Amino acid sequence: MDKESGNLDNYLDYLREIKKYSPHTIKAYGIDIRQFFLYFAKNKLPVNRNSIRDFLAFTYSQRKSKATVARKIYAVKSFYGYLIKIGVLKNNPLDGTGTPKLDRKIPQILTEKEILEFLDALPEKNFLQLRNKALFEFLYATGLRISELTELKAADIHFGERLVRVMGKGKKERLVPFHEQAAAVLSRYLQCLRSEFHYQGELVFVNSRGGMLSQRSVERILPQVYRNLSGSSKHIYPHLLRHSFATHLLQRGANLRVIQELLGHANLATTEKYTTLNFGDLLKTYKKFHPRDNP
Repeated sequence: MDKESGNLDNYLDYLREIKKYSPHTIKAYGIDIRQFFLYFAKNKLPVNRNSIRDFLAFTYSQRKSKATVARKIYAVKSFYGYLIKIGVLKNNPLDGTGTPKLDRKIPQILTEKEILEFLDALPEKNFLQLRNKALFEFLYATGLRISELTELKAADIHFGERLVRVMGKGKKERLVPFHEQAAAVLSRYLQCLRSEFHYQGELVFVNSRGGMLSQRSVERILPQVYRNLSGSSKHIYPHLLRHSFATHLLQRGANLRVIQELLGHANLATTEKYTTLNFGDLLKTYKKFHPRDNP
């Protein structure tokens, strides 16, 4: 690896501490950047436009998807951007390198019926059940990223106004409302947390030992609880509740820019993916309104 790659650890720390990227994304970027430098070191190539094209050709030859190739380009380009930012480099060798056009993916969601039945069925007979109910209810009520939820502090929740202050990506702060039902179950959980654990810490959601609840734990708990309650084998993950939150608001007439603000998206284009109807919605609308299919 050449001298630029010596700053990789600092760059990954920057993504973690300043940009607030998820551990999964940081790990993927680290792998992508190391693979990039390993290719050039192994083939004794300088980093220039021609050799970068060779690298991309090699990557495609490994049967990588368009999304994977696009992520690798972005990861390396942003790393070089960081080196320019801290004064190590003057120019980005990947400037002008385009990314493959990605197929537009339709976010998977739970229907309103599915998610409300799930939330209503959640038990709260003990501390962990109550924590899970508060966690999932609040996740769907606010559409927070899982990292924002696990790092949430009690001081950020304002029950009077039913608002939560969220520190999102790039340390961008936003206020997100939550409904009365989420407030009620969250209040019961916090009361239990303080009475059973005598917890005096700042974090809202904690593990069974009173420590920080990790993102990995939430990713493990949610599908397990959903499967036990519903008997469904549907692939469930925390971001699915965020997708569902946004889609349900949009379907009920919420303005796209309002949803953008609630989700903390810097770019409206990121939010626009929720405007794409899935095939089931399309077929239902057709059957309801087409005169030949609705005599």
